[in-house]
Amino acid sequence: VQLQASGGGVVQAGGSLKLSCEASGSTLSSGTVGWFRQVPGKEREFVIGIRRWESNPYYADSVKGRFTISRDNAKNTVYLQMNSLKPEDTAVYYCAAKNGRIISSEMHRAGAYDYWGQGTLVTVSS
Repeated sequence: VQLQASGGGVVQAGGSLKLSCEASGSTLSSGTVGWFRQVPGKEREFVIGIRRWESNPYYADSVKGRFTISRDNAKNTVYLQMNSLKPEDTAVYYCAAKNGRIISSEMHRAGAYDYWGQGTLVTVSS
């Protein structure tokens, strides 16, 4: 499975950005997909994730109410819609996937995912 993340860029605080994660080699709709982010010197942090057959995503508290995740199964693509962006959202964002289900308590754990995209940089200016 190969994941290609895109859509990063520079945006002002309060603005919006939509990231895309396109998969090849497997169907994202049949597995679990998550978005993580990382800043230099810190561990990769869970942002949001969704499991197959479910419509309710799992959120990090820091993004609840501002970020949403969605799928376009026909395009085998998952999106991260980020609204009301803050400077502290600045990071490299990675999409991740697993063929199959991840239990709830493991959704936030980077090691639970088998496949990773290359990352896309999001910079939020104040």
